[in-house]
Amino acid sequence: MNSLMLRWLCLLSLSLSLLFWFGYVMRRVGPATAVQSTGLRGYMKITPGRMDQVLNMHCSQCALVSSSGQMLGAGVGEEIDKTECVIRMNNAPTLGYEKDVGNRTSVRVVSHTSVPLLVKNELYYFQQSAETTYVFWGPERNMRQDGKGRIFNTLLKIARKYPNVRIYAVTREKIQYCDKVFQNETGKNRMKTGAFLSTGFFTMILAIDMCDSIHVYGMIDDNYCSRPNHNVVPYHYYEGNRIDECRMYRVHEHTKRGGHRFITEKAIYARWATQHRMDFKHPSWSF
Repeated sequence: MNSLMLRWLCLLSLSLSLLFWFGYVMRRVGPATAVQSTGLRGYMKITPGRMDQVLNMHCSQCALVSSSGQMLGAGVGEEIDKTECVIRMNNAPTLGYEKDVGNRTSVRVVSHTSVPLLVKNELYYFQQSAETTYVFWGPERNMRQDGKGRIFNTLLKIARKYPNVRIYAVTREKIQYCDKVFQNETGKNRMKTGAFLSTGFFTMILAIDMCDSIHVYGMIDDNYCSRPNHNVVPYHYYEGNRIDECRMYRVHEHTKRGGHRFITEKAIYARWATQHRMDFKHPSWSF
């Protein structure tokens, strides 16, 4: 009995010694290295063999450049290029439009429908513009990772071919979060109303996640198209012969299935601008 008791005392003594040692080490090293999390978890890097790297990017000041025809003649390219981070959308070009939209691109947010346009000019987007971070979004049917996601498979091939390019995908959970945000802001279920969130919506969410302050260029407010003397501009600044912006917005706003609610989204942005450091230029918004 005495021998058994002695063993237990020895084990207890050893355990206490280990606990004191562990506490000393934790005080010296600090808990931050063990529990601290960095990066934006709604955006996962597309890398062959792994999908566990999150987008780790933060900017004090961002320029979010719209693809709108409002940018034509804006003459703010130099101002945009001086901003710490410049965010663009889809395949919006800078070549030939530098005076109005600038030349730098820090982040490009791309819809699944625009991926073929980037692949068509892959040398420019993924080789010449390799310093750009790409964030792709799309529905689960196109972005699934089980070999059946057509767009995801394309992006994985690009990641293999251009290993230095930073390519990220908006996670399914983040897209569901954006759906909830839309419903909270409008009181309407996005899917039941037959609407698709626009690339602009995902870009605005990313900018709020990533930037301390945001300067939005070339985006009209929700009342712009109802004003009698509004400027008639193309939907995209780089597609001069296409349908004009306000007509496109009205068509989408009232489409029963498959339309973007551009005007509704702009009203949401106006509310967000009262909660975040965000302003709108060319045209400017008044709140």
